[in-house]
Amino acid sequence: MITGIIGFDFPARTRLVFGVNAIDRIGDCARELGRSNALLVTDQGIVKAGHVQRATDSLKKSNIAVTLYDRVHENPTTDDVDACLAVAKAANIDLIIGMGGGSSMDTAKGCNFLLTNGGAMKDYWGVGKATKPMLPLIAVPTTAGTGSECQSFALIADVKTHAKMACGDPKAAPAISILDPTLTLTQPRHVTADTGIDALAHALETAVTTKRNEFSIVYSREAFKLILANLPRVLNDPNDIEARGHMQLGAAFAGLAIESSMLGAAHSAANPLTAHFNLIHGRAVGLMMPHVIRFNRADPGAARAYEDLARAAHLADNGHGATAAIETLLHRVESLLNEAGIPRSARECGADDAIVPQLAQEAAGQWTANFNPRRIAADDFEALYRSALTARA
Repeated sequence: MITGIIGFDFPARTRLVFGVNAIDRIGDCARELGRSNALLVTDQGIVKAGHVQRATDSLKKSNIAVTLYDRVHENPTTDDVDACLAVAKAANIDLIIGMGGGSSMDTAKGCNFLLTNGGAMKDYWGVGKATKPMLPLIAVPTTAGTGSECQSFALIADVKTHAKMACGDPKAAPAISILDPTLTLTQPRHVTADTGIDALAHALETAVTTKRNEFSIVYSREAFKLILANLPRVLNDPNDIEARGHMQLGAAFAGLAIESSMLGAAHSAANPLTAHFNLIHGRAVGLMMPHVIRFNRADPGAARAYEDLARAAHLADNGHGATAAIETLLHRVESLLNEAGIPRSARECGADDAIVPQLAQEAAGQWTANFNPRRIAADDFEALYRSALTARA
C-alpha cells in the first residue's frame, strides 16, 4: 500500500473563461448554455463602474434578454435573497448571472436555490439539500478575493438570528466563470487589499485543513504563490493588469481548493468579529491568520504543510529547517498584512477583554472549525482572541 497520498473525488463543475476583456464573451457563453432570458444580479457600484453595461451589451448582441437586480448588499441576508427572488419570478428567467464580489454571487446562488427548489434558505443550510435541478449560473467576479466563482456554496445570513448559513450543493456551482482582470481596475485600494488578503487566507487555510488532499494542495500552493507575488504589485500600481490577472487566478485557484478541502479556524474566528464589529471579512480573517498559524504549527501535519508552502513560494530553501521556514512564512504574511493596511490588534476594531468569551463560544460553533488541522475548542479561541487583543504591527 502506498502511504502519504490523500485521495480525492473532484468533478469539474465550472468552466473558467479567463483573459483581458473576457467579459465581452458573456453573450456567447449564455448562448452556448442554450438560454435566452437572464437575471443579472449585482450592486449599484458595479453598475456605476460601467461593468453591467459591458455585460448587457454582449448579452443583447447574442439575443439574450436581461433583467437587472442591482440591490445586492454586502454580507447578504435572507431578506436580500427574497428581494432578488421576487424579481426573478416576475421575469420568468432561465439563466442567472452573478456579477461583483462574493455578495453578488452568494445572492445569485441563494436566489437560484429558492427559485428552483422552493422553501427558505434555512432549508438548504448544509450540503446537498436541493432535490430539483437548478438554473445555470454564470459568475463574473469583479474582485480577486472570495473564490465564490469556483464554489458551490452560498453564504447567507439569517436576518432574524444573524447566523451565517453555508448552503452548498453541486448544482449551485457556476456553470461558467468569467475572469476578466479589467473588471478589477475600478476597485478602491482598500477593496483590493481586503479581498486580496481574504484570498491569501484561503490559500493558507486550505493547505492545512483535515480535508486537504492531492487536488486541493496543488491549488492551495499555486494560489499562495500567485497572491504573495502579485498583491504587493497591485497595491503599489493599481493599473498593473498582469498582476491583477494573476490575482484573479490566485483567488479562483484558492476557491477551487476550498471546494475540495474547506477552511479552518481563521475563518471561524473572523465571523464573530464581522458580526459584532461590522469588520470587513478580509480584515477580520487577516487579523486572526497569524495567530491561527502559530496555533496550528503545533500539529505535525500542519507544520509540514506550512513548510511546503514556504518552500513552494521560495521563501525558504534546503538550508532552512522546518522551524525557520515557518517563521519566514509568518514574517512574510505579517509584512503583507501591514502593507495592505489590515488591523493587527483586535482592540483597533472595538474588541475588549469582556467580549472575548462570547466571541470564543461563537467561533467554536462555526462550521469551518471542524476542519482545522489542530482540534480547537472555545478555550483555544479565547487564547487566540486575547493574543489578537495585544498584537502589534
